[in-house]
Amino acid sequence: MRLTVFGATGGIGQEIVGQALAAGHRVTAVVRDPARLTVTGTGLEVFRADLDDPDALRPAVAGRDAVLSGLGARSRKDAGVATRLTRTVLDALEAEGVRRLLVVSAGPVGPRPENEGALDRTVRGLVSVMLKDVYADLREMEAELARSATDWTAVRPPRLQDKPLTGSYRTVVGGFPPQGRFIARADVAHAMLAMTHDPATVKQGVGVAY
Repeated sequence: MRLTVFGATGGIGQEIVGQALAAGHRVTAVVRDPARLTVTGTGLEVFRADLDDPDALRPAVAGRDAVLSGLGARSRKDAGVATRLTRTVLDALEAEGVRRLLVVSAGPVGPRPENEGALDRTVRGLVSVMLKDVYADLREMEAELARSATDWTAVRPPRLQDKPLTGSYRTVVGGFPPQGRFIARADVAHAMLAMTHDPATVKQGVGVAY
């Protein structure tokens, strides 16, 4: 496949790029600072662009089979960036007629897991209060997706870890895995790549966790 990755210098973005290249895909990594992209490989194109200008992004997405985005706030002070940058990406995709888009959201943005225990409910509540602005941003980002003409998927992980790829995790379309508390960034990337051609995930939020 021909893929474009936004947020390619972030933890999940670099994993998407590396795993996609290893699988033989052609990858366009959209970055502001190419020096921060540590992944290399045959089939990689590095595209430097201003992420606030949809016209500048159109060549990076034209003719692609799917676009994957790891864009989002790195901290509470960055709240709002996910919606703003995703809106720009959506404008570029719709201008080029590219339909498949997968983005990273967060577990607390979606519905509560079935049979959620007291501990998980308490932790979820505390985290939601601490990161209120970040989650509000992600909810608005998902609303932008729902209003778009794209075949979108919002992947919703819990707490992220910098651990090796396992390829073993749970996914719930439209929900969240019970007692799903952690997942490695590498496995989020793996799940997103697996979902690119899964019609069951189109126009859905998908919880993913161990």
